[in-house]
Amino acid sequence: MEYLLLVSLFVIAFLYSSVGHGGGTGYLALLALFGVAPIFMKSTALTLNVFVSAIAYFSYYKAGFFRWKLILPFLLTSIPFSYLGALIPVNPSIYKIILGLFLLLATARMVLNPKAFSEESKRVPILMAITIGAILGFFSGMIGIGGGIILSPLLIQMHWANVKESAAASALFIFLNSLSGLFALVNKGFGMEPRIIVWIAVGIVGGIAGSYIGSSRLKPKQLKYLLASVLLLASIKLILL
Repeated sequence: MEYLLLVSLFVIAFLYSSVGHGGGTGYLALLALFGVAPIFMKSTALTLNVFVSAIAYFSYYKAGFFRWKLILPFLLTSIPFSYLGALIPVNPSIYKIILGLFLLLATARMVLNPKAFSEESKRVPILMAITIGAILGFFSGMIGIGGGIILSPLLIQMHWANVKESAAASALFIFLNSLSGLFALVNKGFGMEPRIIVWIAVGIVGGIAGSYIGSSRLKPKQLKYLLASVLLLASIKLILL
């Protein structure tokens, strides 16, 4: 079972990093499936998120798809609100179901409406971005994810970024929010799963392979459908596990 867990962790890191995500939703579902103690789940998901999203960001940045002007307004409020959200002890079950349903809708719109994707990018309204950043940061910190799984389809559907720009922006968003949430847990005092070092190593390998494929090898159209598949996978895991 331990080997199956490691293989599954690699697959999640590979798939999510290929579209600029850290894999938080996948890790939470996987940890629940393999019976990891709930006390370790949030800290483990955030830790893996930090490493995998950092690798994804580097790959997409190196490939030339990152734009500071796109992501900065979201980060201004998401980072402090992610810290606050991580401090709140709450049963995340209801939020996971709501998030899963939201992702199902986003996935359906992307698959059924080709115009949801565009290579042309509109200017991001600053006030709207600041508000969205605060909301995403708070709930991502509360649940133990980086928030990019929500931000990514939003950027695409609002035509604020194309699919690869969205991946680059989401990767940094996830990295910084996960780091903020992790710092909050450190200040509270938390235990880390004893196997975390091995899991981090597997996540890094999966993240390197996946982000390289996504940023340098896959064409935008292929990446669009891979993103839709990852969102569908995440939504099912959130709702059912």
